Amino acid sequence: MAQSRRIVWLNVVTVISAAILIGAEVFGAAFAGSWALATLFDLGTTGQRILDGIFVLGGAVVMAQFIRYAHRIEPFTARA
Repeated sequence: MAQSRRIVWLNVVTVISAAILIGAEVFGAAFAGSWALATLFDLGTTGQRILDGIFVLGGAVVMAQFIRYAHRIEPFTARA
């Protein structure tokens, strides 16, 4: 017996909106941090780009975890 499920759009919009807000902060901090560290340690443009990549990958991990945990609290589907 298959149970029908429906999308709870309020939860989906809430999680997406929070992800956009938090993502802007996380990735903004990643780029600011890479610029600050590259300047502090005089790494040049190449060093800054390498730090950009490392920090952005870290930010992507943080965002993936946020969406996973938010989905657990605000389920995207419900039984009809």
